[in-house]
Amino acid sequence: MFMGEYQHSIDDKGRLTIPAKFREGLGQSFVVTRGLDQCLFVYPMDEWKALEERLKSLPFTKADARAFTRFFFSGATECEWDKQGRVNIPPTLREHAGIQKECVVIGVSNRVEIWSKEKWESYFEGAEDSFSEIAEKLVDFGF
Repeated sequence: MFMGEYQHSIDDKGRLTIPAKFREGLGQSFVVTRGLDQCLFVYPMDEWKALEERLKSLPFTKADARAFTRFFFSGATECEWDKQGRVNIPPTLREHAGIQKECVVIGVSNRVEIWSKEKWESYFEGAEDSFSEIAEKLVDFGF
């Protein structure tokens, strides 16, 4: 499981150091793709394969299913670590997420997300006030 929030910088060549505990969970080979909310999603291969199977079961006759799978898979790239534990984020993915220098790497259960620092702060600030309302609608903590 991935959890936590970490501040990092991406270098001029597009390389990003991912926290060591996330690297362990992602394995040697993993997938980075366009995420929702203008961030990047990073999946370990087993999670990616499970997600791929779920998306393949969507009805291709539905325009929304075709649009989403195009968006999701066209941006996907299989990645590996370099010797310093960095991953090279392709320019198209950096552009999608608006990542130029400062970024935030967060753990979200079965995936890692990479955000530009500005977009993360804006998202978090905007959503913070509604977290309790969202939780009330979606989660039964059993208390």
